[in-house]
Amino acid sequence: MDPTPDVVRSALAAAGNWPGYPTTHGTPELRQAVAQWFARRRGVPDVDPAGVLPTVGSKELVALLPALLGLGPGDVVVHPEVAYPTYDVGARLAGATPLPADDVAVWGARDDVRLVWVNSPSNPTGRVLDVPALRAVVDAARRLGAVVASDECYALLAWDAPWSGSGTPSLLDPAVCGGRHEGLLVVHSLSKQSNLAGYRGAFVAGDPGLVSRLLEVRKHAGMIVPGPVQAAMVAALTDDEHVDVQVARYRRRREVLRQAFTGAGLHVEDSPAGLYLWVRGAGPGQDCWATVADLAGLGVLVAPGAFYGPSAARHVRVALTASDESVARAAARLQAA
Repeated sequence: MDPTPDVVRSALAAAGNWPGYPTTHGTPELRQAVAQWFARRRGVPDVDPAGVLPTVGSKELVALLPALLGLGPGDVVVHPEVAYPTYDVGARLAGATPLPADDVAVWGARDDVRLVWVNSPSNPTGRVLDVPALRAVVDAARRLGAVVASDECYALLAWDAPWSGSGTPSLLDPAVCGGRHEGLLVVHSLSKQSNLAGYRGAFVAGDPGLVSRLLEVRKHAGMIVPGPVQAAMVAALTDDEHVDVQVARYRRRREVLRQAFTGAGLHVEDSPAGLYLWVRGAGPGQDCWATVADLAGLGVLVAPGAFYGPSAARHVRVALTASDESVARAAARLQAA
């Protein structure tokens, strides 16, 4: 990981004298900063600060959302077929049933779907859902009375056209939701765009009614983002310069690694956005574990696609978070091979 920006560390230090309990809902300054960030960086002009809630990183919200919404046995949670495993885990923790499905037709006529996860840009593939695809999910979920939750943690990391020019669309974009946020939640993290992984700074935003329900449970459970971290999040959300610098770092590393993997005979697929390259092994039909072993033999560590679903068993995930020096060494080893 790269260093946490000075503007964020200074804000954390300045807020260090915080002897009282912070608010679970987040400070007014933080909720307003999130709303303004959506308008400035995501093309969403109408986020209600009452519909914003800081979370202790995004993973805990992903894992606990089905339970926080009161889901249980007999309820279905839809998530992408190739996906971060915590969507599946969160459904199981609540006693609900996970359903991996990318096609709305698979679940759009069911009467037991209560929550639909989308993840765009995807972890691990980098796939981006366009406005019509997101709108189809919203329309189907609203017919069923289901909640749609969009994990948009890598939204600012758009590499290839058209996303590099227009940006990746948000679930809360008026073109997607018709200007109505009812039944919709967006999850976002500052871990990668601002290097705040150690701060556990993230938030959920959208339907104020749903956020109010989450807030009531979280108050009683003591799930509160520390006050100094909330102040640091305000600094991170209101300063675009450090984010643009970090995105440029990822872009450079991505290009170095993309050329190196391709030059070594592997295949980079999808990956138009997000924090990863989605890579298929050189051999025809090569299993992901064989690719992991081949690369480990070169001192290059990647994640096996099998972690993300059965249909990903031929791929590996390559992160862009290593230092420039480590990326250069990995590229040199790949090129030598």
